[in-house]
Amino acid sequence: MAVRIGIARETAPGERRVALTPETCRKLVAAGARVTVERGLGVRAHFADEAYAAAGANLVDDAASALSDADLVLCVQAPPPAVLATLREGAAIVGQLQPEADPARAEAIRTRRLAAFPLERLPRTTRAQAMDVLSSQAGMAGYKAVLIAAQLAPRFFPMLTTAAGTIRPSKVLVVGAGVAGLQAVATARRLGAQVECFDVRPETREQIESLGGRFLDLGVSAAGEGGYARALDDEERAEQQRRLGEHLRGIDVIVCTAAVPGRPAPRIITAEMVAGMAPGSVIVDLAAGTGGNCELTRPGETLDASGVTVAGPLDLASSGALHASEMFARNVFNFASLLLGEDGLRCDWDDELVAKTVWPPREG
Repeated sequence: MAVRIGIARETAPGERRVALTPETCRKLVAAGARVTVERGLGVRAHFADEAYAAAGANLVDDAASALSDADLVLCVQAPPPAVLATLREGAAIVGQLQPEADPARAEAIRTRRLAAFPLERLPRTTRAQAMDVLSSQAGMAGYKAVLIAAQLAPRFFPMLTTAAGTIRPSKVLVVGAGVAGLQAVATARRLGAQVECFDVRPETREQIESLGGRFLDLGVSAAGEGGYARALDDEERAEQQRRLGEHLRGIDVIVCTAAVPGRPAPRIITAEMVAGMAPGSVIVDLAAGTGGNCELTRPGETLDASGVTVAGPLDLASSGALHASEMFARNVFNFASLLLGEDGLRCDWDDELVAKTVWPPREG
């Protein structure tokens, strides 16, 4: 029996991405799945209904018709609890679900006995790279953050020699050398800025320098497990902040990208540091949604702090919805392929990626 896959329009505010593109729809149909799509699914990401129909999808008029009998539901963000409660009992759902962030969502998943696969729980292994939505979406966020900074800054990024004199290049500091940070380094360099990148993991130096940036060494290391940073202790944090505050006096633009999975964003840029920056400086904080790397950041707002612009944009990946959706949908397709059996939906609990991603976690 063919696996029935359902995809409805995203309902989260500001969400424009989709978990299925015509490209991945065609691949799922070729794999033997029956794909049902709510009309208008891709309109905000610039994918037309006709393209889904040409790829073999069955188009329906509402979310209930798309999801109610689906064996497998694909999404970017989790549907509301009321929608989860209407899914077929025992169905699987794949996306950025964050079940523990909403008790009602978690209860709906448990009540309907859904096999939920929050892709943010995916193990960070070589095999999982093609399914890693966190990395693919962070790349878009880092790129967009630099463009926002360039727009807000009252100066050029590149050096210019003109009849009116020479304009020096902007000095850009990227905080955090994860995927978003490295993309920010690369983008700022392409725009001609002088770029530094600060990360408490010394092993990121080579990656930063390979992109044309300079590694800013403040003498504090917080190398952790799995490629992530550990939290700093009080003494380490105080020394880091003292040295960083001194350095920021000569920086024109800061792009903050530091994050610790499952925890509030580390507070790195204090109000005192901002006060010491030159008027006209700009801070763009990608971590706004989880508390911000800058003390003054306000999620979704751009404010003036005594001449320093502090922006806390949200949904940056969604602002590049077309390419972000293409990457996200390929990630989702690669994971969903693990669940497609010859005779229907198949969850192979001996597969590390399946077993470690499912929520609630399996015992044993």
